[in-house]
Amino acid sequence: IGAGGLGFDVLFALRKLDIGVGLEAGIAIVVLAIAMDRLSQEYAKQQAHQKHTANHQSFFHNYTSLFLLTGGTLLLGILWSPLHTFPESWQVTTAPFWDALVKWINLNMFDYLDGFKNFILLNLLIPFKRFLLAVPWPVTVGLIAYLGYRLGGWKLCLGMLLLALFLAVNGLWPKAMVTVYLCGMSVLFAAIMGVPLGLWAAENERAHRILMILVDTLQTLPSFVYLMPVVMLFRVGDFSAMIAVVAYAIAPAIRYTDLGIRKIPQTLIEGATASGCTPRQIRWKVKLPLAFPEIMLGINQTVVMALSMLVITALVGTRELGQETYIALTKADTGRGLVAGLAIACIAMIVDRLISAWSIKRKQQLGLS
Repeated sequence: IGAGGLGFDVLFALRKLDIGVGLEAGIAIVVLAIAMDRLSQEYAKQQAHQKHTANHQSFFHNYTSLFLLTGGTLLLGILWSPLHTFPESWQVTTAPFWDALVKWINLNMFDYLDGFKNFILLNLLIPFKRFLLAVPWPVTVGLIAYLGYRLGGWKLCLGMLLLALFLAVNGLWPKAMVTVYLCGMSVLFAAIMGVPLGLWAAENERAHRILMILVDTLQTLPSFVYLMPVVMLFRVGDFSAMIAVVAYAIAPAIRYTDLGIRKIPQTLIEGATASGCTPRQIRWKVKLPLAFPEIMLGINQTVVMALSMLVITALVGTRELGQETYIALTKADTGRGLVAGLAIACIAMIVDRLISAWSIKRKQQLGLS
């Protein structure tokens, strides 16, 4: 819509499929976000420490050196221009490296990548898509309502029924099922990779630090950046969209698994150890069952992020509600776009309410709520 900044650089690079420039601009956004995140976290910790130590000095007094350094740099920048504007002759770009890497992969590994893509498409994606489209809509609506009743009673059942009927009444049922198929497959692969990584992060501090940086990067990297490498490696289509969605939505699966394992009371783990359980038994019989409600909340967030990314993947040829939203945007058709957006929101709310209700119920059964 005309905004400038690094976001425009990413969009401009996407239009030209210039992966090097796009990735550099995306990484610059990530660096800014991580820097602000870490600074705000440390500032909050310092403020909490000052409250406990009764150190209530003024902001200027605490950061005198910062103000002096900033003011001195501004004055020196007037006298010496390189301190004001970074010289172009000093700039270093990694764009040619990323472009060359993608070209090398295309030249040397295209047959393997294409074979892998066709295998997943023919044996997993297309059969699942055909299955969802073949199921009559009353069966799916009834199943959603039944799950709502089992997990949350008549109130949740009625809510699920109305949300599901909205998709059918507006004539968006086939595209909604294609959306569910793409989102479902993406979430499945994100969970298969993200949950083990989160478990590893919870049990290894070095892995935790590395993976949290990776998660912050994935959550901050502009969504358009994910499209460039997958299109150049796998061309357009459902498989490329799925890879982009998995990369974008895997972060909550990692973060919530790590958080769920770390929130387990240490007394339970000590009790299992005292009972003679091996580390493997503790992992599979104690940690994962107790952390499972938290892990499912991570899967819930993964679903929401996957659905939000599907609107972007319409640019690579998907034919679902994301494409409907994109077409409405290009034609400035407000009503069509709002209905498609509300349909995506309905799918997200159905998944969110069902998983949240199950998670609350499971926590009560485990005595964790």
